[in-house]
Amino acid sequence: MTQPAAAPTVERVNTKHRYEILVDGKTAGLTAYRDHDDQRVFYHTEIDDAFAGQGLASILVQQALTDVRAVGKRIVPVCPYVAKFLKKHAEFADIADPVTPEVLRWLETELEH
Repeated sequence: MTQPAAAPTVERVNTKHRYEILVDGKTAGLTAYRDHDDQRVFYHTEIDDAFAGQGLASILVQQALTDVRAVGKRIVPVCPYVAKFLKKHAEFADIADPVTPEVLRWLETELEH
């Protein structure tokens, strides 16, 4: 009999500016961000093909946004997946900021480094 898979865990990896979701100790996906003052700007989310279809992106983003709230920051959803998630999860609307041209210019400069 095979052991049931452990519940996925999400951790913030500050040195890489991202949250990672781990399944059985293996990195299954990530959502990347950069901090801009009191905003955490999410710009990319991906789940490894080997882990697709398990709802991991939703778990990852929900836990990442919960962490953003806990540390007192606001969310800017440049990433299309995070933006879509926010439309379905109104409980984060109070800490979500719109994507502005200024934020996009700042992010582009930030990612060049």
